[in-house]
Amino acid sequence: MSPTIIKPQGGWQLIDFKELKEYRDLFYFLVWREIKVLYAQTILGFSWAVLQPLVQIIIFTVVFGKVAKVPTDGIPYLVFSSVAIIPWTYISQAMVQASQSLVMGQNMLGKVYFPRILFPATPVLARLFDFTISMIILIPVILYYDVSLTWNLLYFPLFFIMMIAIPLGLGSWLAAIAIRFRDVKHVLPFIVRMLIYSAPIVYSASSIPTKYRFLYSLNPIVGTIEGFRACFLGGPMPWQYILPGIVSGLVILIAGLLYFKRTERVFVDVI
Repeated sequence: MSPTIIKPQGGWQLIDFKELKEYRDLFYFLVWREIKVLYAQTILGFSWAVLQPLVQIIIFTVVFGKVAKVPTDGIPYLVFSSVAIIPWTYISQAMVQASQSLVMGQNMLGKVYFPRILFPATPVLARLFDFTISMIILIPVILYYDVSLTWNLLYFPLFFIMMIAIPLGLGSWLAAIAIRFRDVKHVLPFIVRMLIYSAPIVYSASSIPTKYRFLYSLNPIVGTIEGFRACFLGGPMPWQYILPGIVSGLVILIAGLLYFKRTERVFVDVI
């Protein structure tokens, strides 16, 4: 019986959705395993999904809201930071885990074939579980400050997709690099610390000088955070930040997936 030879696909198709459909049961298993492993042998269990962003919200509210008195366009700082920190926590954690997915799964990588994109995609989807639970934080905050929801909430799916696309694109790119250069594990924490100040998480985007706002809006995290605020807090939709962020986010996603696809044929050789 002749062996089955699996060759890399040609063309410009970034994701073979037909192949992913064939491996959907494995994908489901990997995502569910990621969720269970994350909270295995922990005392507080899924409560960590709420505690991690909650502690950050409290610290930022005290430091930047009470001490530094950072302007927030008239929005109470607790509300201002809550709506931003929850999606930021998801983006940062999903990106970090996706970047290390190939390194952590190298034992599977060389033994059995399945679509390699499942490696970075698994933590990106698994972290949505945390994101969903952490959204509970917004309920008492919105009720306490009597925030009235508006029709802007209809745009939420757009920013939800943007929030997922950012760590998937960056995570795929970093995962392909990390399998060859393990420095990524050491450099990434510094990058994450810098990224939190490159987006309007602890400050308002309106504090950026007008002449720099377009360049600033090319960071897709900016449009995502500002979109989340507009969805839950009302007010005009800041398209001047959102539209450039959508374009740059698509570029990052396509570039990340393309680089991942072009390098996946050497993954096993460089383990």
